[in-house]
Amino acid sequence: MKLPARLVSVAALAVVAAGCSAINPITTQQAYDASDGVSVEIGDVRGLNLLVITEAEGAPASLIGAFTNTGDEAVEVAVSLDGETIAMVEVPARGTVRLGAEGDTQVTGTSTAAPGRSHEITLQTDAAGQIVEEVPVFDGTLPEYAGELPA
Repeated sequence: MKLPARLVSVAALAVVAAGCSAINPITTQQAYDASDGVSVEIGDVRGLNLLVITEAEGAPASLIGAFTNTGDEAVEVAVSLDGETIAMVEVPARGTVRLGAEGDTQVTGTSTAAPGRSHEITLQTDAAGQIVEEVPVFDGTLPEYAGELPA
């Protein structure tokens, strides 16, 4: 029995199309930062959507975002925006702590970068040690960040 040429073409196209998805990664399963801030990882703790709000370099600054602990024990995270002021953030086991004026805790310091630039923050835990990460700096002109400027 002979198949019409059109049916053979459709079958071949179906095989080729199925092969494309077999060799390409599924991009919706890859982690990415879907907002203005960045994510960082230090041991069992993940910093989510972290960014600094300030009016200018050398002005008071606030870190906003969240810390999530995937571990079975609480973790204390030491956070510094300027290398001098250290805030201790207790992140409960399997819990989340929101940072910012309307969050669970505030982390403030002095900005070392102007809005529109990257700002280095230092994070430290007993188990994972210390890391330095770059986060974006915003100035509060966007309505969602206006209330986050430190006094």
